[in-house]
Amino acid sequence: MSDRKSTSPVRALGLCSGGLDSMLSGVILKNQGIHVTWISFETPFFSSKKAQKASAICDIPLITKDITGPYLKMMEAPKAGFGKNMNPCMDCHALMFETAGRLMQKMAFDFLFSGEVVGQRPKSQTKNALQYVEKNSRFKGFILRPLSARCLPETPMEIQGLVDRTQLLGINGRSRKQQIALARQLGIIEYPAPAGGCLLTDPGFSTRLKDLFDVQKTKEIRHIHLLKYGRHFRLTDTCKLVIGRSETDNEQIMAWYDPTADVQFNHAWLPGPTALLTGRFGKAEIEKAAAMAAAYTKAPENEPTQVRVTIGPEQTLITVVPLKPSKLGSRLIGSLVKDQ
Repeated sequence: MSDRKSTSPVRALGLCSGGLDSMLSGVILKNQGIHVTWISFETPFFSSKKAQKASAICDIPLITKDITGPYLKMMEAPKAGFGKNMNPCMDCHALMFETAGRLMQKMAFDFLFSGEVVGQRPKSQTKNALQYVEKNSRFKGFILRPLSARCLPETPMEIQGLVDRTQLLGINGRSRKQQIALARQLGIIEYPAPAGGCLLTDPGFSTRLKDLFDVQKTKEIRHIHLLKYGRHFRLTDTCKLVIGRSETDNEQIMAWYDPTADVQFNHAWLPGPTALLTGRFGKAEIEKAAAMAAAYTKAPENEPTQVRVTIGPEQTLITVVPLKPSKLGSRLIGSLVKDQ
């Protein structure tokens, strides 16, 4: 345990996703008189938005930290491998606890905790998985899981009396009935549905990410963010075209537009999507991209039309024949589940 005076309040730092389990674990410890603080992490794959809302609901302070750099490094070769998609859940949790542990030492917290429940997820929340996370976090003996503590070995925090084990729970399995009942008992009436907030569990996003890493061979942050929006078409190993599906898509695509590196396409006079050509490309790829972008407007098929091409500060009009969307399927890279 960290050095502390016996008369000072016990202080705990918890990982918070913003879900019900995180909320319950924080409130359970808070109700023991423990000074609870949460930490939530951000990368292009997940955000702290839900955690910020949970912090306001439960009146628990929240620290947010961007871990994109070390996260991408970890993803190069996660020790426990990936899940069904591009989700390295066990090594993700270990990295989060390792980062939180360093902050624990710096800010003199007594221990770490999370809302993980034994058996709730078949790979990342088995007893063996929880032990793996603790060992690889480098903070073994400092991690408490209040919702499942009574079906796990007693921790040093409980043995030393920093936490009252009798007030912890022994939830095991995938059913959420106990958590929902406990939420009512604790007065927690607002919480998100138990849905994954990590894009790495999305099959379509994972397909796009793997293509970006393995084919285009880049980990540039803005390219990763672009994976979340629009349709993605692989033109060559070095370039691809992103075409918006909605006004929101168009806005988000433009938010990650780099005028020094990308080419932007819009129809010369018809409403339609914004399209970006990214990567390394030449004149042939620009002309093909323009024809593909025109296919998603109401320009007549098989008839020449004009597309505005923006390269840096220069704009030109080029004449193309729209490529039918039915002929573009083989170039399409993934499709986000949320868009299906």
